[in-house]
This record gives sequence, structure tokens and C-alpha cells, in this order.
Amino acid sequence: MERSFAKEIESLRLGDGDTFRGEGILAVTKALLQSGVSYVGGYQGAPVSHLLDVLVQAQDILDDLGIHLETCTNEASAAALLGASINYPARGCVTWKSIVGTNVASDALSNLASAGVVGGAMIVLGEDYGEGASVIQERSHAYAMKSSMWLLDPRPDLPTITRCVEHGFALSEASNTPVMLELRIRACHVTGEFAAKDNQPASVSRNNRLPDPAKFNYDRLSHPPATFMQERLKLEQRLPAARRFILQQGLNEAIPGDLQQIGIIVQGGLYNALNRALMNLGLSDAFGKSRVPTLVLNVTYPLVPEQISEFCAGKQAVLMIEEGSPEYIEQMIHSILRKADINTRLHGKGMLPATGEYTIEVLTRGLLAFFKAEQPQIDLGAAEAAFAKTLDSRKAAQTLIGPDLPARPPTFCTGCPERPVFTAIKLVERQVGKLHVAADIGCHALATFAPFSLGNSILGYGMSLASAAGVGPLSNKRPLAIMGDGGFWHNGVLSGVASSVFNRGDGVLVVMQNGYTSATGVQYLPSSTDNRVDHQAGGSDIETTVKALGVRWVRRIRSYSLSDMVKSLREAVTTAQKGLKVIIADGECQLARQRRLRVTEAQALKSGRRVLRTRFGVDEAVCTGDHSCIRLSGCPSLTIKPNPDPLRSDPVASVLSSCVGCGHCGEVAHAAVLCPSFYKTEIVHNPTWWDRISDRLHRTVIGWLAGRPAMQPAAGE
Repeated sequence: MERSFAKEIESLRLGDGDTFRGEGILAVTKALLQSGVSYVGGYQGAPVSHLLDVLVQAQDILDDLGIHLETCTNEASAAALLGASINYPARGCVTWKSIVGTNVASDALSNLASAGVVGGAMIVLGEDYGEGASVIQERSHAYAMKSSMWLLDPRPDLPTITRCVEHGFALSEASNTPVMLELRIRACHVTGEFAAKDNQPASVSRNNRLPDPAKFNYDRLSHPPATFMQERLKLEQRLPAARRFILQQGLNEAIPGDLQQIGIIVQGGLYNALNRALMNLGLSDAFGKSRVPTLVLNVTYPLVPEQISEFCAGKQAVLMIEEGSPEYIEQMIHSILRKADINTRLHGKGMLPATGEYTIEVLTRGLLAFFKAEQPQIDLGAAEAAFAKTLDSRKAAQTLIGPDLPARPPTFCTGCPERPVFTAIKLVERQVGKLHVAADIGCHALATFAPFSLGNSILGYGMSLASAAGVGPLSNKRPLAIMGDGGFWHNGVLSGVASSVFNRGDGVLVVMQNGYTSATGVQYLPSSTDNRVDHQAGGSDIETTVKALGVRWVRRIRSYSLSDMVKSLREAVTTAQKGLKVIIADGECQLARQRRLRVTEAQALKSGRRVLRTRFGVDEAVCTGDHSCIRLSGCPSLTIKPNPDPLRSDPVASVLSSCVGCGHCGEVAHAAVLCPSFYKTEIVHNPTWWDRISDRLHRTVIGWLAGRPAMQPAAGE
């Protein structure tokens, strides 16, 4: 796993009278246990990966409460897991990264929302939108609207987040509707505290099983003709019930202020940034005591018309702060106000940008525009000047740095086994010409950046081979698809491999088999050599699977064997044999490997056992300063430094101490027929008598060849 959550797990045991302190996503995890959840599942993805990661390591707590944990192979299977709540009074929660995960899960979600639930069903979404996002910029709001699922967007404050989780289950049960709870990156990692409660065992659980299955009821099936009635139930019963619950429980928060002529309506997840922007203008304090009346929508769908009307009535103007487009909430509020014949002016997009994250800077600009238009008599001159001065300071800093500061794109970890594969592709392209490369989601997508710059499309997790299906028949060269083992099991095995075999495709697929879903925190896969349940091999094998599907050309190659990889890639793209060609690049995630080795090596050193570490270096006298090794490798440990030779101006290559000894740099130098400047060093801790004799012999021979006395070992060796 990515890390040990021992400390966090202990906080999950807190009960009445204790104070929980930690991050937002861990607070959600604790709230689930307090809510009497029966089952939890999901698919890992930032920023909500830790919800599942923590529970995987807290199996003893789950066993005590009888909670079932399912680490699903994709978001669709996670959404389908909520089917248990259709017929049984079992509370269930699933989680994934959105918007991409919600796209994958949408079919199951639509059917779930149509049938309705009797047990509370919650989907915790990592709303990956804005500056730190790693996916396409879309919002989950549209899914809530189209399927009539309720969407919670809690204020980034731990008591509010936990309250929304607990009330979210109750809202789901009161309205027989699944509930989505979205958490932006900042909400997941906000820190704070709340008064803990005792964990509640569920009425239905692994420790309290159902005696009999539910009686057959066709109305619980999302299948015609029941679906026609279910559509009516959504609007005639479930929606009114949800709105009543939201009002009765006070899920949305009205913050008073003395500037009664204006107001602000804000998505709950944006409240902290809004309050800081108001602080910049001297209109609020650090505790949220705002001069501007504010309605915080912890539930952004559905809106409660009477609540919106009551807040806006009598006000000259209201600013709607809604991140992203289309402006669904703003449009709905316009409709509510017009139907209620309330003439309050509504501002939103225009004063605020249509796209991008609403940072404090963006909101400060929008608030200044709002006050100039609607409250010009309020003197914000000093605050505006201070804001402008801050922006000028940033511009001045950028000027000092200069325009020539090189870009620093993200790259693979030091020693990553995927780097040699892309080096091999670059070398093959030198021989056969440019190839169409269909990229995929995962660590390997970093190859789209320099120095590799490989990838013509990214269509989704595990979709690379499918996205190349239309390219191959139109091209003189076979397209090359890149896919990780996580993407393979998530979607690629059926959408890609099975479809290609069925349609007699003639492309090339490279599967990066590093053993984990590494990009999301190193979680196990069906093909991992370990398993969270019994710590045995996962039981599935990629090579066996593709052969069973009908692939005849399959090669499994060690990722770091660059020469073999080049040879196989060249054969795959040039062979006369038709059909899908699959190359399995086999190499464990270096991050996971180093975490494991650090523990075992520390134990070995402590016990006095022999430990061998390998490092690589560059002979400065031999290096020509060509730097092809860097262009073909991109390793963070491979850099340049001034040439020690006063007669040469080109900097020489240099290997930093962060080298993990994967040997890729040396492989590149050999496979690309580059300079022989790389050398390998073996560092032996707790050497044996044979190591010491061998070392003295080596030093003697080297000294004799160099025409000088035998080299003496350093002190302490």
C-alpha cells in the first residue's frame, strides 16, 4: 500500500466525548462508521483514495461492526454494489473520482435512481475540478439533475462534512433516492476537528445477516413498465420529500449580515474561499462573521424554491457563486425568482468567469465588480488598493525570475519501469518512422510530456486500444496503444482486447504491468502478487487472459531490458503477421519497490546482514556533453553540471544521489550506441570476508593497470 494509516485508523475508534482531528476525507470515513453503514465499496482515485485505503487497513474495525468492504475493479461495479439498498434496509456507500468515474458508473446510477432505494445509498465523489485536477474539466451536477439524485456539496468544515454524511443517509431514506456527496480537492484535505460519536453497527450486516431474500416486487425493477411509474415517483413523491427534509433539517445555512440590500448564494464547497475573499475586502472575519447575508448551499440539488425566494425577497441584488459551466444553479434560481414574481437582480457568470476554479483571487475580483455595480456607496478603495498591490508584487516577482525560466513538466519517478518502454518507442521510431500512439490514463500518461512527447489521444481509462481501432484501417503503419495493468482490468480487457480480437484488429498494445494502480496510491489489482483479503496472489494473469481471448502474438518482456523491448516493438509494428500484438512490459512500480526495500534493508542492516546497493555514475572525462542520454531517458536523477575540463564548455551529464540503480541510463547508452561514460557502482554494507578479499584484489589489479601502487581502501572499509 501507499503508506501506513495506523494513526488514522486509531482515530476511527473514537466515540462519544472524544474529539476527532484530521483531514476531511478521513472525517467522511469516520462519519460512515457513525451512520451504521452496512457495506462500503468503490474505485480508488484522487482526491478520495484514502477513504478506501484507510478502510482496507482497518479490517478489524469493519469486522467488529460487520461492515462488508468491496474494492471494486471499476466504478460501474461500485455503483452496482448499491443495488443492495434497493430491496433491503442496508445503508451503503461507494466512492470514486469524478467526473471520469461517474461517467463509467452512469448506467448503473441511472437504473439505481429509477428504481429507488429503501436503505440509504450514498456516493462520495472526489470532484476533481480546478487547478489541481488531473482529468477533464466537467462537473457532476449534470448527473444529479438528469437522474434525479440529490447532490450534497458541504462547506469545507469537518462538523459540516460529517453532518452532511449522517443526514445524507437519512435524506436518501426519507426520499427513497440515492445521494451524491461531492468533495473538492481542498475539502478532502482541509483539517479540523469535530465531536466524535460511537460507531454504530448496522441493523443488517455480516454479523446480523438477512434471514431470507426480499419478496419479488416487479416495481423495484428498473424495467418497463415499472420505469414509467418510477419517473412519476421521482417528481411527485421523492422530490417533494427531499425538499421537506432539507428544510426541516436545516441542511443549507443562512448566514446573516447587516448589508440587507444585497446577498450571496454560494455552493457549500466554495464557502471557505468566499469568506477569505470577503476578508480581503474587510467584509468578514476569520470566523465567518460576514456583513453580507449569505445562503450556503450544502445541498446544490435539489434547490428548495421557498428557501431561495425567502432569501432573495426584498433584496436589490444577489450574487450567485457557482463554479464551472453551464450555470445550472443560476439558471434554476432565475426560474424560481421569475415564477415567484421577485424582481431581485441576479448576477453570476459575467462578473465571475464561466470556466476554471474559483480561487480567492477570482472571487475577490468578482466581489469587487458586484459591489461597484450594486453598492457603489460602500468604500472599498483601500481594500482594492491592497489587492492590486499584492498582484503587482506577484508580477514583479515574475519579472525578476525572467521569461527564460524553463518549464518543469511532471515526469516519471526515479527508476520507473515505464520509462524504458517509452525510450524504446523513441528508438524504434528512429528506424520505422513516427507512429500513432494512443495514450491512456495512468502514470504512463506522463510520457505525453517532454522528453518523450508521445501520445495522440486520451479517451479514458483502459480505452487506448479501442481509441486506436479507427486509426489502424486508415493508416499505412500499425497504431500503438499504451495501457497500464490498472486500465487493462478496469475497462481495457473488454473494450479494447476483446473488441480488437472480435473485429480482427491489427494494432499493437503495450500493457505496463507494474503490479498496482500506482497513480492513485499503489492499490492492489486482480493480477497483483498480493491481495488485501488473504495476502495471496490475485489469481488473474494478463498474459493468460489475452491468450484466452484469442490473441496469438504475445510477448512478456522485462521493462528494463531495453534492447529486448526495442526488438519486440520493432517486430510488432513491422511483422507480416495479422492480428493484435500484445507486449507485456513487466516491471514492479519502483515507488512500491523502494518502500518495501527500505524496510527490509533497514532490518538487514540492524541485524548485521549483508546489503548490496547499486548506483550508477558518469565518468566526466569520457562524457562528450551530447546529452542524448537525457533526451532518451528523462530520469530525474540524470542531470547536467559544469564541465570540469577548462578547455570544454559543454556541461557534462551527472547522476544525482537519488539514483535507485535501475540501470536504465546505462541501457540507453548501450542500446542507442551512445558514449561509454556510464559506470556502475556496487555499495556493500556489512561486507563478508569474500567481499573484502575481492575488493582488495580489484584495487590491486586496477592500480596495476593504471600504472600506480595498489589502491588502498578508505578508512573503515
